[in-house]
Amino acid sequence: MRIRKAVAAVGTGLLVLGMSACGSDDEDGDGDAAQESGGGTLTVGLMTSYSGPAAPSKGGKSEVSFQARMDAYREAGGECADTEFELVTADDTSAPQGALAAFQQLATQEDPYVILDDSQLFFAAAEYATTQAADIPVLGVATDGAPQWQDADNNLFPAFPVPLPGTVFSTAGDFFASQGATKIAGVAFATPSSQQSLEDAIVSAEAAGLERAYVNPNMPLGSEDVSAIVLGIMDSGADAVYLPINSNSIVAIAQGLKEADYPMKAILAATGYGASLLESEPAVAASQGIFYTSAIAPVELETEETEVFRTALEDAGIEGGIPDLDHSLGWSLADLLLHGLELAGCDATQQEFMDALREDDTWDNGGLFPQSFDFSDRSSLGQECSYYVQLDGEEFVPVDDAQPLCGERIEN
Repeated sequence: MRIRKAVAAVGTGLLVLGMSACGSDDEDGDGDAAQESGGGTLTVGLMTSYSGPAAPSKGGKSEVSFQARMDAYREAGGECADTEFELVTADDTSAPQGALAAFQQLATQEDPYVILDDSQLFFAAAEYATTQAADIPVLGVATDGAPQWQDADNNLFPAFPVPLPGTVFSTAGDFFASQGATKIAGVAFATPSSQQSLEDAIVSAEAAGLERAYVNPNMPLGSEDVSAIVLGIMDSGADAVYLPINSNSIVAIAQGLKEADYPMKAILAATGYGASLLESEPAVAASQGIFYTSAIAPVELETEETEVFRTALEDAGIEGGIPDLDHSLGWSLADLLLHGLELAGCDATQQEFMDALREDDTWDNGGLFPQSFDFSDRSSLGQECSYYVQLDGEEFVPVDDAQPLCGERIEN
């Protein structure tokens, strides 16, 4: 597999946007002239954060795990193993304007068969992607908050559960209650995805009987200036906190609470599980006892499916084969691409690829998800089930009765 970098200048992206308002020659195409695989080479675009505040947690991790999934697939003799992939990457610069420019660069200049979205800022490109680039399949992490992910008839296909505004499940609340928590605090970045995740967890906790305490939905992306946040949590009397933010910010908050000797029943982090945390002694010390949630089965469960994942990551140089979040995302995006090709045929056009996925209800990420996705119903994409692990020493230990923990929809 070859990898190229696509440089997306923001100014260029804005020029493309201005031109797109007048329409596109391909906008109404039927996909007959689209790329076909057929044992040949497919160009795959990947948008993620290589610079800016999100880069330390993202960088090239999804790129590495995409390659790892493809290598494992070829070794296993998959149906489309003869297909080659040229990966073209673009940097969203950790900014909405950069995300739009990066997506436009891939869509208009790289002739991709498919674009993979590993960006929390895809919402800035979603309208363009579903109108001017509607003939290109987009497989994405789908947690950026763009409402277009909820539409089962467009060219977007989520590789992770789609947050649905107004739809909350009891899972998070059940978990906090199981740890004896009574008052819940929370902190989110000032991005739609992080804010929605926080509000859903708080509402779930309230339904489980917890009291809402300190809530900060506007933390600057990637910030480690947490003194006021730590004081806010302590002053509110919270004994639990939910943190849908990146690992560096989570460690900073946990360190602040630890230094203040403030007792907590549960600190639950949406990210941070992975080999990167274990590489830092100070981070490990600050993170003792933190719980981490994951939509994908942790490798510590040692199932047949997780061993395939772990072994492939070890072969790719990931210590212990323990995936960071973006390793899981890259693997899942690659697995969904392969699944779609097998459904539609290894020589399928882009339109045939999308038609096949829209009707599919069998994809479970190679057994790493607790249930399969029904792409025709975005409200049933596994939001109610999550896995939980806790850091104990230098090991992530699966939480009993949460392998996974599945809740019920909360009726408002």
